[in-house]
Parts: sequence; structure tokens; C-alpha cells
Amino acid sequence: MIDLKLLRENPDVVRASQVNRGEDPALVDALLEADEKRRSAVQTADELRSEQKAFGKKIGQASPEERPQLLEGSNELKAKVKEAEAAQREAEERVGELQFKISNVVEGAPAGGEDDFVELEYHGEKTEFDFEPKDHLDLGESLGLIDVKRGTKVGGARFYYLTGDGAFLQLGMMMLAAQKAREAGFQLMVPPVLVRPEIMAGTGFLGEHSDEIYYLERDDQYLVGTSEVALAGYHKDEIIDLADGPLRYAGWSSCFRREAGSYGKDTRGILRVHQFDKLEMFVFCRPEEAEEQHQALLDIERSMLSAIEVPYRVIDIAGGDLGQSAARKFDTEAWIPTQNTYRELTSTSNCTTFQARRLSTRYRDENGKTQIAATLNGTLATTRWLVAILENHQRADGSVVVPEALRPFVGKDVLEPR
Repeated sequence: MIDLKLLRENPDVVRASQVNRGEDPALVDALLEADEKRRSAVQTADELRSEQKAFGKKIGQASPEERPQLLEGSNELKAKVKEAEAAQREAEERVGELQFKISNVVEGAPAGGEDDFVELEYHGEKTEFDFEPKDHLDLGESLGLIDVKRGTKVGGARFYYLTGDGAFLQLGMMMLAAQKAREAGFQLMVPPVLVRPEIMAGTGFLGEHSDEIYYLERDDQYLVGTSEVALAGYHKDEIIDLADGPLRYAGWSSCFRREAGSYGKDTRGILRVHQFDKLEMFVFCRPEEAEEQHQALLDIERSMLSAIEVPYRVIDIAGGDLGQSAARKFDTEAWIPTQNTYRELTSTSNCTTFQARRLSTRYRDENGKTQIAATLNGTLATTRWLVAILENHQRADGSVVVPEALRPFVGKDVLEPR
């Protein structure tokens, strides 16, 4: 949710952010106008309530002869107060409606859309083979790791089974991520995967991309597409203690996405599916610490990607491709040999105070005054990583070398065709 103080003092900054995102800058003026009407309505209601209170004292001090006329005036004033309070509620609802429509203010992200990202760095050489490489699904099937046919039979399109060593490979990857998160000071959590509407809305996921989310109408609950949602809601309506530094959580959960609008895209294998596991890092901190925390999350992601030994790059996502809550986002993309391109494995976003303002998550500053916290998130492992691991570590005989960091969990150095 946009900070109204920022909006009033720097409307051009918010307008420029809207333009950067490719969204409507006219919403800024509409919100400014609504905010002015709200403040005027609040003042009018306050003045009438004050007048009503004074009039009540006057009635109490009046003589029996004066009281009937005064009571008649009191009823008229009561009606005016009721009308003013209704106008105040209407004005406040209008402000809230417009606040929820305006995305977070972009901070440093390049302008443009999905293809306008900026490449920041590359790690590792693109994997090359002296044989025709197999894609991850061919490898997964021949090694007995992935069963898409039976997944489709049971769950429908874009569902799958991870079987045998495939299950151990994912569990090992997730355990490695959990260990790295704990070493970095994160508290591991297994959060709910069903959340209430106010939690989903509070994190900014019920905007333009709400069609991506599974909604259980009978229960009025949503299945999360990332544990970011449940972690963000963990301290809803609380004043948290940041005296000893940021609060860091790492959520391990299954995640669910409808993949609406992706018909015909990445239908092969497990690159774009409806259900997957993910370990998500989440940080609550003071706003002035957010940029530093953002880089720290990216560093942990770099460490994890290095551990699975795949070539990758880091890109700065353009404003038009940011989610509603993010002020800036960095993606890490692994090289996928059979597609001859880089594909997203992780992302990390600085959401500044946008989510915490909606969820009323605050902290006390050095003067004891409550302030809105900042929130950040970053992915440390997810099912999609298996695509990069299998394709980059394959050998001519169809086997796949297990990255050294995962071998203690998988129990094998090499996965052999069955």
C-alpha cells in the first residue's frame, strides 16, 4: 500500500513509478483528490462531533423551559453528525480502494517490460557437450526420477510424480537450502499453505495476477503460490522487535499456481507446473536497512546456485515486469542447454513498506514511536531447479552426476539409467 505522506510530498515520484511500470499515472491524481476529500470529511465530522458535545453540555445546564427547543436542535445536529460520519466512511473507502490499485514505488529498476531487464553478472561458462544432450524430461524418465504420464493421469495436465532418486534429489536440494538459510540466521518454518483473503490481499497477490491463484470458494481461502504470503502474514497487526536487527524466516512449503495465460508454454516436463516445493526466505527490517538486506538475500542465492554447480546470470527486472509489491527485483537464471537460453531459478524482491503497511506490521524506533517495517523475500530452492541440475550434469551415456553438495542427501555420486 502506498504511503500517503510520500504521495502528498512527492507525487511526481509516484507518477514516474507508474510510468516506469507501464501503469496509469492518472491514479496518482485520483488518489490525491480522494485523500483531500477524506481529510476534509474527517475535519467536518470532527467539528460537528465537537459541536454536538458542547451542545449536550448546554442542554444539561438549561432550564426546563429552554430544554425542549434545545433538544430539537440537538436532534438536527445529531442527524448532521450521522451524515458527516457516513461521508467520512465513504471517503475513506474511496482512498483505500485507490491505494490498493497503485503498485509499490519503483526504486532503481530499469523501465520497460518483460524483455527490458538489465544483465548484471554472469557466473560459470555455458555448459557444452560433445554429444546431443537430452532434455530434463528424457533424462528424468530414463533415470526413473520423473513420471509425468501418471501425474497427468492422476492430477491432470502439468502435474507429475518425483520418484525414487528424483524425490531424494529434490529433498536433498531443499535440505541444503534449509541448512544454508539457518547458517545465515534464518529461522526455518513450515507455514500454512491455505491463507485467508486479507493475508493474500495484504501481500499484493490479488491484483492483476489474481487469476494465477487457486481459490477455495466454499472455505473462502487461497492456496499459496509462495510461502512469502504466509510468512508476510506471520506478524500481521503486531509491533515486532527489531532492536537486535532484522527478523529472518525461511519457509518450506508446497506451492500452487494455476498458470493462467500460459497455455501452450513450457508444457513439457516440470518447468511450469501447478504444484511444486519451494524454500522461501523472508525478512522484516527497518526501511533504511532494506537495500542492504536485499543484497544479502542475493548473496545467499548465489551461494546456493554455486553449490549445485550450474552456470547462471543475475538480471535486474524492469519496472513493468515487477509484481505489485516489489520496488525492485533481481532474478537469477540458470543456463538450460537444450533450450540454449537462461531460465529463471530464483528471484529476490525488496517490497519496502508496501506489504507491512497493508498488514499493519510495525516496530518501535529509537524514540519509541511505531513505524512501518520493510519486507523482503528471496527464493533459495524450488522444484524447477531439477531442470538445470539434470541438464547441466548429464553425461554421454545418459547418466547424471550428482552435484557434490547434494550427494550426502541423495546417497549417490551418479544417477544411472535404469
